[in-house]
Amino acid sequence: MGMYLNPGNSGFARIINSDYVDKTGLIGVINGTIGTTKNLTCISRPRRFGKSYAAQMLCAYYDKTCDSHELFDKYEIVGDPSYEEHTGKYDVIYLDMTNLLGNRKAEELIPFIAESVTDEIVMNYPGVEKGKTFDQTLIKCVEHTGNKFIIIIDEWDAPIRETPRIEEDYLKFLRMLFKSSGTTSKIFAAAYMTGILPIKKDGSQSPLSDFREYTMIKPRQYGKYVGFTEEEVRSMCDQHDISFSAMKQWYDGYDFKEVGAVYNPNSVMLAIENDDFDSYWTESSAAEGLMKFISKPYNGLVKTIAELIGGVDVKVNTKGFANDLVTFRGKDDVLTLMIHLGYLAYDSETGTVHIPNEEIKLEFQKAIRAVDHEATSRRLEESDQLFLDTIHRNEEAVAAQIEKIHREETAPLHYNKKDSLRSVIKLAYYTYRDNYLQWEELPAGEGYADVVYLPKPDSDWPVLVVELKWNKSAEGAIEQILKKHYPDILNGYGREILLVGINYDKDAPAGEKKHQCRIVSV
Repeated sequence: MGMYLNPGNSGFARIINSDYVDKTGLIGVINGTIGTTKNLTCISRPRRFGKSYAAQMLCAYYDKTCDSHELFDKYEIVGDPSYEEHTGKYDVIYLDMTNLLGNRKAEELIPFIAESVTDEIVMNYPGVEKGKTFDQTLIKCVEHTGNKFIIIIDEWDAPIRETPRIEEDYLKFLRMLFKSSGTTSKIFAAAYMTGILPIKKDGSQSPLSDFREYTMIKPRQYGKYVGFTEEEVRSMCDQHDISFSAMKQWYDGYDFKEVGAVYNPNSVMLAIENDDFDSYWTESSAAEGLMKFISKPYNGLVKTIAELIGGVDVKVNTKGFANDLVTFRGKDDVLTLMIHLGYLAYDSETGTVHIPNEEIKLEFQKAIRAVDHEATSRRLEESDQLFLDTIHRNEEAVAAQIEKIHREETAPLHYNKKDSLRSVIKLAYYTYRDNYLQWEELPAGEGYADVVYLPKPDSDWPVLVVELKWNKSAEGAIEQILKKHYPDILNGYGREILLVGINYDKDAPAGEKKHQCRIVSV
């Protein structure tokens, strides 16, 4: 067993000794690329989404120096027709770029990789002579053994993210390995790269154009291997007697075509292990950059972040993103980066983004509190004051603030009547996560409450039930809440319940307020 050449199966053996969710079907997908022009695969996904688990699984399966049948015999891949054809048939080169960067100077990275892998090849295959270049050594090895390599590069983009000064040399190294389909086909049966970012673009083109890319924007057939599927999470919740609805609220929110809901696997496992729903995102260093990104001075970004925090889906143009952490042309590039980092979920059908779940919402809430930005600070202060005015039943102040937000923010929002007003409410109360959980269309009594704010266990604030009307009256909104018994479902909550009726009269005469508010306690 080597360090970089044929690392063995111990890594995967350790993984399956824990609560392992079967993702071995990925092997069959990669097997299907071997011997084709599609054999170079790059999969990007956020931190803590199982990238290293997948890489170590592939190492265990392909490595010809170990028999891994016992590790895989109870998992999905055993039933795949390609299972026996490729298991234990290749020399595997495994490069964990984050680990490699952490143990040496950045400028030493490329020569270290070439020298280390070459030394292991010569040690294991004495008949192989070193070539003048690293790729020549690999070709000589293949000619000697009659065996092609599988190369697995985990966190391939770490040098670009962490040490931009070596980016050019690093991309040249990768170009050398995968410079042409002819050379690549002589050396590699397949290549599998994982990272947070898609492949770096050079001008308008990718320098590694032969790779097939699968991202958080377009995961395609790899969608169900990005994280945990809903079926997998439901099964784990049943097994550990944990609330599935709470798990969904906290860690769901990513959704892929033909796959459906996808969950953050690290957070799900920690919630099960700790028997506690919390934000585990802070344990990932990806969270450290959120404040930096949302503070960028691009036109419309502050308003867009407020819309996202308020629960509004926002249009984004993901084209042209340079796939790095430093090259930004404007707001859309920031939003696209946050999709790849996992802060935002992308809807490919509508071309919109949203904050995926309660865990990430909490990280946004903490980040905006720390942002030193005048417009953001003003929004925070206004939202905080709105909650106080609501709780103290200052109806005039509440109506005035709702009117202000409606006037300022209507343009980018939904245009049908009630949805537009609901979006305004979510924007106006956008600091709710300090004390509340927000529910829309909550089943209650004989209907659905428009917006309900339920206090968190450590908050002593009252429940807020918000009902919206258009061209009617605020009193009518309160009457509907009472007539349809919306508060009944909340009577056991142990808190005061405030009913908030808000009406928008678009045809109000000049000089009269278009928004009215009525607040009563039950």
